[in-house]
Order: sequence, then structure tokens, then C-alpha cells
Amino acid sequence: MKNFNRCSKLFLLIFMAGLKHYNYPENGSEGNPCSDLLADEVVSEQLTRNIQFFGLESQEKVTRSYVVVIGLGGVGSHAASMLLRSGVGRLLLVDFDQVSVSSLNRHAVATREDVGTPKALCLKKHFQSIFPECHIDAKVLLYDSSSEDEILSGHPDFVLDCIDNIDTKVTLLAACVRRGLKVLSATGAGARADPTRIRVADLRESTNDPLSRSVRHRLKKDYGIEGGIPVVFSLEKPKAKLLPFTGTNGEEENPSDYQIVPGFRVRIIPVLGTIPAIFGQVMASYVVTQLAEFQVQMEPIVNFDMDHYRILHQRLIEHEELLYGTAAEVQVDVDDVMFIVKELWRGRSARDQSPTSVGRGMWRSVNDLMLVRLMFK
Repeated sequence: MKNFNRCSKLFLLIFMAGLKHYNYPENGSEGNPCSDLLADEVVSEQLTRNIQFFGLESQEKVTRSYVVVIGLGGVGSHAASMLLRSGVGRLLLVDFDQVSVSSLNRHAVATREDVGTPKALCLKKHFQSIFPECHIDAKVLLYDSSSEDEILSGHPDFVLDCIDNIDTKVTLLAACVRRGLKVLSATGAGARADPTRIRVADLRESTNDPLSRSVRHRLKKDYGIEGGIPVVFSLEKPKAKLLPFTGTNGEEENPSDYQIVPGFRVRIIPVLGTIPAIFGQVMASYVVTQLAEFQVQMEPIVNFDMDHYRILHQRLIEHEELLYGTAAEVQVDVDDVMFIVKELWRGRSARDQSPTSVGRGMWRSVNDLMLVRLMFK
């Protein structure tokens, strides 16, 4: 009976909330439209699990936040969706493109009825039925230097880069660094299938990803930026290559004939829809915990396999035999070596005294690493 009464009360609150009309100030106007959202009983109930997880004060920080999501495809739509469901009070959704039939395998909310409509407006329409109290602004707009101020003004608490065009991505990241804005960038999610190898780390540490390599090179060459930008990437090497573009007659055609904007790719990258969705979920989780100031210990980026750990173990044995004539005192196995390298030293050399961010491991090979046993008297 108690649960029935609680559900009845919640239904009444939701019904009453449907009668309200929320008037929010336009972007750039005075005041924070999200400052007291949790005072609303329906909103508080909708976010009750987050409040229980973070605590009320931290969830209020999330709810008062303003986040910009640029690129609303497979990655960006899922990131934006979970930011909304996590209670971010103000969202700016930016994309110049339209929903296509082929994008339905990975888009967070689009249906066949949405095909042909702008992605930004599609998301806003669906989002308003999920969390109507959120202040959502949608811009059908291509990010470039001319639209930078329109998109990045208003002091956003976080910017999500979900763009797959190198030129645009580099321009956006450089602008965020110049403006002092927190930004999280997504690298290539296509042609991959292993969700367990998705990581968050500094751009300098993203490996096995052609897009991130190109972005690193361009940022350093054109703007002198070498790192300091967190990215979501996969340690998995791409499983498939770019496909030739074929028209309705089955013959290979020029992809540029089908581009909405020159330089932006069309349907030529094989994509398993679950992977960009997970990329987006990871981005949302990272941003929400950052906004809530909830510390998360990221798994270190130590890109070794079992052969690397076996080599380190063997070198330890050989070192002991060389110094002492026996390796009898080496009482560790390969699993112990893995724990020492990955969890204890987090992929870093004990001689490296430079500061590092949490979760970052500097070594991508074992050529310059060796374990030694210290004896204390």
C-alpha cells in the first residue's frame, strides 16, 4: 500500500508538471535557468538515483551545468542523451547534418519518421519528452571559425567534440584551448567491435587510431598544442577498411557528389552501432562525474599484452642470475609482474619524476623497462 501511495503521488506530480509552462531566458541572458531544478519534486524523483550516488550537493552542480555537444551522430547523440538523463540542466546541441536511414543503426533516439530532419532538432524533440525542464537549444549549424563565438560563447562548463572531420575537429579543439574551456574529444569509433578496450586518456596517449594521430599532428603543427586534451578512444586496431562508395546501380561513384558539405565523409566507414553508442556513454559518464566533482580512478593506459609481461618476467630472472648466480629469490610469476607494472606503477618508470595525470601510462613498449628486486637490510 505504501508503494502504491508513493506511485500515485508521483503520477499526480507528473500530471501537474505537464500543466506547467517553463519559460527560460535565452542564451547569454542574465540568470541561471537551472539553479533550482531539483526543488521540483518530479525532477528530484527522476534524478533520485543520481542524488543517491553523488549526493544532493554534487547533483546540484550537474543540474546547474551548461554543456555543448557538437556532432550528433552515433557518438554525440548517445552522449547528449545520457547528459540529459543525468540531469544536466542546460544543453546546446549542434550539427549541420540530417538524420539518414543508414544512421538509424547507431543513433540514440532517431526513428524512421525523423529521417530527413536535422539531427539537432530531432534530438531536441525527443529530449523534451524525457526531461522537459532542461533548457535545450538546438542549432542546425556547421562549426567553423565564423560560428565559433555563436557556439562557444556563454561560458559552457564542458564541450563535447563528437566531430569526425579532422579540419573541423582540430579547429574546435584549438578554440577550446584558447578560450580555456574544458573539452572532451571522441576519436574514431568505426570499424571496431571490442567494447572492453575503450579508454579515456590524454590525446598524447591515444594509440591505434588514425584519426587521433592526425589530430595530434595537426594540433602540434598548426597551434603548438601537444596534449592536455582528454579523449575517448579504443585500443583496438580497426577491423575493417574504408569501403568504396557505390551508387544505386552498384557501380563505384564519387563520394563528393553526395556530400552536404565538402570535406565531410559519406557512408563509407563500416560501423557496428553498439561501439559509437558506448563511446557516447563513456563521454557522458566522464563529463557528469567531472561536473559533480566525483573522483574516478581511471584504468592506466598500459598498452601491453601477455608477451610483454612475460618478457619483463624473463628479464628479471636473467638479471638475478647475472648478479647473484641464481634466481631463487624471484618469487613472482607473470601475473604478479602484470599487477606490479599495471596497477602499482601504472605503466611508468620509477625513475620518471615528472608529474602525470591519473590513469596515464607513458610506456608503449618494454624496450626500455626492466624490473629489479630491491633488498632492504
